[in-house]
Order: sequence, then structure tokens, then C-alpha cells
Amino acid sequence: MSVIEHKQEAPHSINCMVLTVSDTRTLETDKSGQFMSNALQEAGHRVLKHVITKDDFTEIQEYIRLADQDKEIEALLINGGTGLALRDTTFEAVKHMLDKEISGFGELFRYLSYEIDIGPAAMLSRATAGIRGSTAIFSTPGSSGAVKLAMEKLIIPELSHVIREIYKDRK
Repeated sequence: MSVIEHKQEAPHSINCMVLTVSDTRTLETDKSGQFMSNALQEAGHRVLKHVITKDDFTEIQEYIRLADQDKEIEALLINGGTGLALRDTTFEAVKHMLDKEISGFGELFRYLSYEIDIGPAAMLSRATAGIRGSTAIFSTPGSSGAVKLAMEKLIIPELSHVIREIYKDRK
């Protein structure tokens, strides 16, 4: 089957959870999480939960577990906590929870960031994606520009296809 045929078989609406990792943002000031939610809804997907958590390894992993255990949630989109500072633990929390990594997501995100936006500073990004159980997980930096780039160029165009691939052998 071609990619086009796969996409035609993919579900049109995905149930999602948005998780913002930040020590300072609130639901009112969370522009990146709001952008994720709005972009998902505009693409026909449903946002069942939108949560903010501190940049804490254990708390991030707990939200990943909750998303995976909630059979309604098919995709978890995380923004924030992917930098190089000691307090940035999202990458490690996510990486240790994945059953399968989608390495191309981080590679393409860094490439696009380099080409379109920030030049060689793109190498500092620790955007990642993968699958835990039957839940797709995408983790992006928390800046509005990074979230916009990831959503418009990578996540929205392929989310349904990713979910189709996760579920194709589980019927």
C-alpha cells in the first residue's frame, strides 16, 4: 500500500490530550498549549484534556501513564521542558516511557527548525516522539514558534496516519 492509501484508511478524528510542561504558565497564559489545542480542533481532532504540569520527571511520567491508560486518548502532545537546562526533564521522562521511538520526528523537526527558523541552534532541540502502548506521543519545545512549526509541518499532516499505523494490527 502507498502512503496515500494509508492516509485514506486513517481515522479522520483523533482523541488527544495536550500537556504543557512549565513552572510558570497557567491555562490562561499557556499560548503554546492553546495553539496545539486550537490546531488539533481546526484539523477535526478532539482535545479531551489540556493540562499543565511542573517540569518534574515523575509528574511528566505520571501524565504519560494516565494518557496511555485512558482508552479514549489516542495521542498525547507535550510542549515544554525539552531544553538543555538541568531542570528540563521532559525528554528523559518521555524517552524512558516509549515502547517505540519515532526518530524521524525529532530529526525532521530539527531540520525544519534549522532551515526555516533558527539555524544551527536547532541542534539544541530535544523534540521527540514515539508510541507507548496504543498512544502516540509527541514532545516539542514550549516556544510558540516551535509548537507552530511542529504542528503545521509535522504533527497535523501525519497524526491520523500515525494512529492508523498503531491500530492496524490490533483489530
